[in-house]
Amino acid sequence: MAPDASPSPTLIPTTARPLRVGLVGWGASSQVFHAPLITTTPGLELVGVVCRRPEVGLAARSVLGEAVQVHAEPQALFERGDVDLVVIPTPNDSHHPLALAALRAGKAVVVDKPFTLDAAQARELIDEAERRQCLLSVFHNRRWDGDLLTARALLRSGRLGRLVHASLHFDRYRPVVPARWREAGGPGSGLWMDLGPHLLDQALQLFGAPVAIAADLACMRDGAVADDGFHARLRWADGLRADLHASTLAAVPGPRFALHGTLGSWVKQGLDRQEDDLKAGQRPDPARPADWGQDPSAGRLVTAADPQAPSPATVEQPWPNEPGRYPAYYAGIRDALLGLAPNPVPATEALAVMQLLDLGRLSAAERRELPCDGIGLQGPAGMGMVPPNRR
Repeated sequence: MAPDASPSPTLIPTTARPLRVGLVGWGASSQVFHAPLITTTPGLELVGVVCRRPEVGLAARSVLGEAVQVHAEPQALFERGDVDLVVIPTPNDSHHPLALAALRAGKAVVVDKPFTLDAAQARELIDEAERRQCLLSVFHNRRWDGDLLTARALLRSGRLGRLVHASLHFDRYRPVVPARWREAGGPGSGLWMDLGPHLLDQALQLFGAPVAIAADLACMRDGAVADDGFHARLRWADGLRADLHASTLAAVPGPRFALHGTLGSWVKQGLDRQEDDLKAGQRPDPARPADWGQDPSAGRLVTAADPQAPSPATVEQPWPNEPGRYPAYYAGIRDALLGLAPNPVPATEALAVMQLLDLGRLSAAERRELPCDGIGLQGPAGMGMVPPNRR
């Protein structure tokens, strides 16, 4: 099919057959996140995977089963008439060309984060999806981290009062620079493009669009050629500040979330466990959804015993963790394709993340705070689109 051809968008069948999914690549993201979540989502069937090297294709089929067809090139998958959805969890610099080709083939598309290399590429994909009337979504899975869901519930409760400062950490201890594309210094490499999308998207979900950003990107490890640490401060018109921090040299990590308000504080240590559970081979059971995503390590909620007192005593009280819900993403994609629910992460929301990533790089280069003009959560309402402390 010619690249500029305009096929009709993929029609979602009204029969009982599952929606058929093709996966581009068999790297870590495919193996840890996408394949396990797709294959445990009722109503989805993984039918194809792209593997350019024969030995990788054999490894993929040993996990996915002989019924999954292996393709040597992405276009062969895109041209299959029986594929409803294409998932692209490939190196960051390939997201735009692969997604563009899949959209031009009339496929619904899920792209791993970061959506693209910059906001200009993101806008081009959004325009193409609108032109073809194809669903386009971005895998911002950490919207379904238990700690993010707990933070949202806490903010909605009003227990913290007016929020004045937030801190979100994503710290690791990896002192040796590994030999992989994420560390090589090429387009799309570095920690800002790896963990920055997670933290920025979570901040947007909780607090809405900021008015300014100041970012500092650093190469901290011996031999590092791509940024492996960053600190970004976001500022809102009502005075809220949020510090987003990630490091590869934090043997003692900072708190995953720290929220401070006029009535108290909540601090949560430790990352959501869903990624580690998936890496360990555990899988969500659709018949027992309550068993997935549990986190026994509760955060600390400390509030004023008498908020009107000049120097009030504080009281520590329990606040339950919300379970993590990674399976909700692909269930949402299924329902969106069937016309039963909105896109769980519209591409227009991922565009806001890309705009902040662009501004963060520019801020770091110019060593100054930059205004966030024109950044907002646009398009169809997704999960948590009205920040709880901005109502």
